[in-house]
Amino acid sequence: MSAVRVAVVDDHPVFRLGMAALLRSLDGIEVTVEAASAQEALAAIGDGVDVVVMDLHLGGDSGVEVTRELVRRRPDLRVLVVTMLEDDESVVASVRAGARGYLLKGATPGEMERAIRAVANGEVILGPQVAARAMTYLSGARTAGAVPFPELTDREREVLDLVARGYDNATISRRLVLSPKTVRNHVAKVLTKLNLPDRSAAILRARESGLGQD
Repeated sequence: MSAVRVAVVDDHPVFRLGMAALLRSLDGIEVTVEAASAQEALAAIGDGVDVVVMDLHLGGDSGVEVTRELVRRRPDLRVLVVTMLEDDESVVASVRAGARGYLLKGATPGEMERAIRAVANGEVILGPQVAARAMTYLSGARTAGAVPFPELTDREREVLDLVARGYDNATISRRLVLSPKTVRNHVAKVLTKLNLPDRSAAILRARESGLGQD
């Protein structure tokens, strides 16, 4: 049986080197790529990788966006997010981008090994710390009734919801693990699709439709 070929993408050298060393010590796992940035990851990850261990914060770039682009290029690629972030938005954004697993950086070596082998086999895995919260979030989404603004994508609706809560683009960028430029683009698309003149009008329209509320 061939080894699972892994890429480790993390901008913190101590964590990246430590993770690579751990994985190289395991039977049947081969580290073929180490990347410290979005640019390095997109340039280096190709057909010689089966699983990507992906951090969500890559300097000024977003691991969610890198995940989305990698999976777009190679739908068979398995991405395992390993991050410090355990909020619902980060989990859901990662899964929507195509990630097959989500672990916190406090995971044990055994949990890490099991997760890599699981996603390599086509399974979806969430670490125990985030699984219960993610299920609650998704269950609530399923039972919430009609979706406001069906002309918007899920991501655009998420951005509009945060705009309606009064968050600025920098805060939305941090919460959704997106670059500020991407957030600006989403806001512009929302205004265009809803035929709204400005951000204030978007806030008013969104709140009238039930967004921006706890």
